Amino acid sequence: KEEGKQFARPVMVHRAMLGSVERMFAVLCEHYGGKWPFWLSPRQVMIVPVHKEWNEYCQEVRDRLHAEGFYADVDLSKATFQKKVRNAQVDQYNFQLVVGKAEVENGTVNIRTRDNKVEGEKKVEDLIAYLKEMQAEHK
Repeated sequence: KEEGKQFARPVMVHRAMLGSVERMFAVLCEHYGGKWPFWLSPRQVMIVPVHKEWNEYCQEVRDRLHAEGFYADVDLSKATFQKKVRNAQVDQYNFQLVVGKAEVENGTVNIRTRDNKVEGEKKVEDLIAYLKEMQAEHK
């Protein structure tokens, strides 16, 4: 070739190795609008103690849920009970587990959904089985 008309090495400016993954994530975000299904949610369970006396039991429940592979948090803040529940709803936790004196004595938790539907009291073992079933069924 003539001088100055030789082919130059091409330079790639943009490469989207994860472009399809990013697009799929965007579609999921738009579809669910922040209300992720339990199996996909990064915020599955928030444990809310009614009083600070029950913090230790709440942490035990959280540890059991973590051991089973679930994402769980405990709200140990000094906020009021109503504020704790509201914060968990705003943060889009799938379930809020309310713990008071009766729950500690019975080895249970009181379950509320993200939509403030009270599902009642369940033993921790039954709750774990229920959550595993939800996860297996992709709910």
